[in-house]
Amino acid sequence: MTTALSGTPKRWDSRRTAKAQRLQAGSAHSQGKVIKPGRLKDLLHDVIRSGDRVALEGDNQKQADFLSRTLADCDPHRINKLHMLISSVSRPEHLDLFERGIAAKLDLAYAGPQSVRIAQMVEDGSVHIGAIHTYVELYARMFVDLAPDVVLLCAEKADRDGNLYTGPNTEDTPTIAEAAAFHDGVVIVQADEIVDSSDDLPRVDIPGSWVDYVVAADRPFFLEPLFTRDPRHIGPVEILKAMIAIRGVYERHQVVSLNHGVGFDTAAIELLLPTYGEKLGLKGRIARHWVLNPHPTLIPAIESGWVESIHSFGGESGMNRYAAARPDVFFTGADGSLRSNRVLAQLAGQYAIDMFIGSSLQIDADANSSTVTDGRLSGFGGAPNMGHDPHGRRHSSAAWLDLAHGVGASRRGRKLVVQMAQTFRAGGVPTFVETLDAIDVGKQAGMPLPPVMIYGDDVSHVVTEEGVAYLYQAHSLTDRRAALAAVAGVTPVGRTADARQVESLRRDGLVAFPEDLKVETRLADRSLLAARSIEDLVAWSGGLYEPPARFRDW
Repeated sequence: MTTALSGTPKRWDSRRTAKAQRLQAGSAHSQGKVIKPGRLKDLLHDVIRSGDRVALEGDNQKQADFLSRTLADCDPHRINKLHMLISSVSRPEHLDLFERGIAAKLDLAYAGPQSVRIAQMVEDGSVHIGAIHTYVELYARMFVDLAPDVVLLCAEKADRDGNLYTGPNTEDTPTIAEAAAFHDGVVIVQADEIVDSSDDLPRVDIPGSWVDYVVAADRPFFLEPLFTRDPRHIGPVEILKAMIAIRGVYERHQVVSLNHGVGFDTAAIELLLPTYGEKLGLKGRIARHWVLNPHPTLIPAIESGWVESIHSFGGESGMNRYAAARPDVFFTGADGSLRSNRVLAQLAGQYAIDMFIGSSLQIDADANSSTVTDGRLSGFGGAPNMGHDPHGRRHSSAAWLDLAHGVGASRRGRKLVVQMAQTFRAGGVPTFVETLDAIDVGKQAGMPLPPVMIYGDDVSHVVTEEGVAYLYQAHSLTDRRAALAAVAGVTPVGRTADARQVESLRRDGLVAFPEDLKVETRLADRSLLAARSIEDLVAWSGGLYEPPARFRDW
């Protein structure tokens, strides 16, 4: 069949033909699928083409750092103008790619450790941002309009046929591999160890037919203990907020399934469940099913019988033996190790849980929040995905129905989206502001919309050390703003609160202070914590938790 205009036969296999050419060029540097020692850079030069869309596995924890370091060391005259898809821009070489002219455009989800540097590079024009996504949004686009030409991934083990064992930190690897493998992209994987056959792998997480090349890494892939919080740094203010949250949100709405954002605020809640929660008689009534990385601070609650199940986005350093020993709680393979999957956990966090609770760096008067502040482009990670009310949900739960609204056929429940914050951050910087820095940052970066993390109309509750604002109860924008101001302390937003109006809001149930919730502030003391140090967490685990060296101080 020919095209109507030119009569030239249409090619339907251009991507497949291009992949065959790339693999032919790369074969000079490999023995079968195994890249020869010292030849990785040569292979990248021959397989990657200037202008390619390249997905580099920088998850929010594990990093394909041998591949990223080698790519950053490539010749920019041979490889340039790459469009990088990096979910978590976490390592220096991720941005070295742009400084050296190897890459030009970036689509990302999170940039925590590199947030200051990336903001500077965006401002000086060396990095062009396509968009800041949620994790699952970026991966979804890899199956739509951001199909990668080459993907660079990591695994714990691989065999010579390309079968992969990704282990507890499987995270995003299968999703990114599939996006390339089934649309004629090239899949290159670094492995901590290459074995002879699949019989030598604990299990096969990704089949070899998806993988084009494997290379033995120069050292184990980097893994950030992102979700480890030392209880020593949890103080009275965090404990008070946790008490307020447990009584004013968890108990009130009977929250059974949930996700905790990362931070000391939520770590405090986890450590209060076996003590304060037990005293309130809440065991078995709240916080039973979790979508969560294996937080070490959740160990006491697990050991106390609070937790029935945990499905994880990824693993956590030092938690592998513990998770393997608790298969009734964690999702594990036949080999005993944790099976994590970021995309499926994000879907579970979107549709299958009653509540998301997390913190932010800035919140405005309408409860819009962002972690993008002046001079810091940190991105969002998964918070926007879990921190919104999914209108596609159809199953019911007590917590979801407790926030039900509408009448007749339009009546539906609502997910709890809770922002938990201290009114002032370190250095006396207010959390509650009149205008988010993200608005100016977005303009300076040429973004079509401000990089807002969670939109205010999705936020159902705000918890501070002052109390709880039940925003979902507000019947007008004026009441909503007044309720938020009532718990915003003496910040710019809090100073707009009117005392008489606040009392009216308390009577109407839009605001609750600690005394309204029967929270005794005098009890907000470290003695309430089920564990007060990393060493205590190790003891709770029966020695199964093996914290990273930097957390060992005993």
